[in-house]
Amino acid sequence: MDITSRTVLVVGATSGIGLELARRFAAAGSTVVVGGRRADRLDRIAAEGLATVQVDVTDLDSVGRARDTVLATHPGLDTVVTMSGVMIPEDLRDPAHFGTAERTIDTNLLGTIRVIDAFTPHLIARGAGTIVTVTSGIAFLPFPLMPSYAASKAGVHAYSEALRAQLHGTGVEVSELVPPAVATEPEHLRANPRALRLDAFAAEVMDLLRTDPTPPEILVRGVLMHRWAERDGSYPELVAQRSRALAMLPDRQ
Repeated sequence: MDITSRTVLVVGATSGIGLELARRFAAAGSTVVVGGRRADRLDRIAAEGLATVQVDVTDLDSVGRARDTVLATHPGLDTVVTMSGVMIPEDLRDPAHFGTAERTIDTNLLGTIRVIDAFTPHLIARGAGTIVTVTSGIAFLPFPLMPSYAASKAGVHAYSEALRAQLHGTGVEVSELVPPAVATEPEHLRANPRALRLDAFAAEVMDLLRTDPTPPEILVRGVLMHRWAERDGSYPELVAQRSRALAMLPDRQ
């Protein structure tokens, strides 16, 4: 992908990885629109000189309005990145967790599908473009403390594979960004010293995105052990290690 001349919409980019990637696309020379729910954050981002659009990926009408707004102001849109996601612990022994599961699936999986559905006809009509979905290393190596998050991201992975197959021959590429743990705030690094620093992660991602054709999976070095755990035979041991986090739940000491 030539990242110097794209017109990019990044949905779910008012903070963290999404905002960092949006800024790097803009710094490389691309035109960028940042989508998100929170008006206060969008106002701050607009003050940086980036275009913004308000969108709630759990609301089909909101997604449709955002699409219409973006295409009216940026008819040359050729790249859509779907970043929106929530990551919430759950205790599966407690039926009250179901509300968290619903929210997680609605945002992470169905929200991704809503955004893709909104913009796919435009990209197909152009005959060229790129859709970037965002999963997680946890899609391939579950973190038992956050089961619905893992399930939602595994679902986005499978959906991305099917979307790529269905769009073959249309000129529209589908790439899946697979982040490992990334320290988007200083306290994240203190909580997880193994997390990648945001600037290093984003730099590696942009280097991978520059590849032509865009790779079907954007895999930084730090996520390879997650992505290939089953192939490499380390899956059972790593899941057991990650299960220690269940001690954080009540009555699990």
